[in-house]
Amino acid sequence: MLVNKRFNQSVLFIFVSSIGGFLLSLTGLGIGWMIGTIVLAAFLSFRQPTWLEITSVPNGLPSSWLKVGQLLLAVELGRNINLSVLQTFSQNWLTITIMLLLSIIFSLISGVILWKFSQSDMLTSFFATAPGGVATMPGIAEEVGANTAVVSIIQTMRIFLVVLTIPFIASSWLATPVDQILTTNLSSTSNPVEFEWVQLIGTLVLVLSAWGGSFVGKFLKFPAPLLVGGMVCVAIVQSLISILLGHDLLVWWPGSIMIISQIFIASSIGSRFQRSMFMGIKRTFVIALVSTIALIIAMFACAYVVAEVTGITLLTSVLAFAPGGVAEMATTAVVLHADSTFVVTVQVLRIVVVILILPPFFRVLNRRDLRKHTESHVSVGMKEDIK
Repeated sequence: MLVNKRFNQSVLFIFVSSIGGFLLSLTGLGIGWMIGTIVLAAFLSFRQPTWLEITSVPNGLPSSWLKVGQLLLAVELGRNINLSVLQTFSQNWLTITIMLLLSIIFSLISGVILWKFSQSDMLTSFFATAPGGVATMPGIAEEVGANTAVVSIIQTMRIFLVVLTIPFIASSWLATPVDQILTTNLSSTSNPVEFEWVQLIGTLVLVLSAWGGSFVGKFLKFPAPLLVGGMVCVAIVQSLISILLGHDLLVWWPGSIMIISQIFIASSIGSRFQRSMFMGIKRTFVIALVSTIALIIAMFACAYVVAEVTGITLLTSVLAFAPGGVAEMATTAVVLHADSTFVVTVQVLRIVVVILILPPFFRVLNRRDLRKHTESHVSVGMKEDIK
């Protein structure tokens, strides 16, 4: 009886929170469902209205909702790594590798600036500035003990800055009407897939691969093993099957599934927000804003250098290098007649690299920092005892 009551409370909380996502999605922002839902979920978590009966769930929604959202996201990210992406990478591996390394280096510099000049701790600063996206980084940050509120806010701010500036700047180079970009639905970069029963087999294979990958992720001690391990296993399984078949695996995966994933993840994260998380965030926000603008400018400069050296058009290089979302940058590439395949390849691979490499690296740095603080406190205590 208690389980059913908590389930009903969770469903009601998620449904009400999703209204915020629906309203923001009307603006055409691809990540609108995620941002709108997390904002309203956080508001409800603060206010705790009696009609929602969420006061009996002080630690937020049960973790199962977040895991379901991460499972769906793992399938989405993994299935984006298809034969065309692998072929594009093999043809441009040096350029893409340089882009990925520079993205990581600049994000680390931005994280160090945020950590040193604000009140945020090391883990929070690095996760907030890592170019992994608002749909992935807050969930991983929560598992390692970072401040998910700060991570979510700064990740959202970066997406807004990129989406609001890159299309406008890019459109001026090709004289494409800005209205054409703004009226394009950024929530989807592909045509709707017509349903066929045989596609359910492919879908089931990928879902089971993601679920099995979670156990691999736990064994290898990945951060967010369901998301990271599931994503890697889906990519491997899909690539192997596609190589055997000679074409991409047919799956039924409508855009509404990713909307559900965003709602589940955002509701779970937002329900855990507490007022104490926002203490002293004003200085952090200002520093993050400045460092994010500097990051975007640095990406522009690097994109220009890469375009000059490799012969890739400046427009394609900028969209591929921009620290924004995959859907937003890919759709802008299609509208402006840039190389959308190259843009998607770089954006997807950057997310994969960030999720796989940076979280374990951040935890190692954090352990070293904590060890230094402990040793310094011990040495100070010994000196005082001697006195």
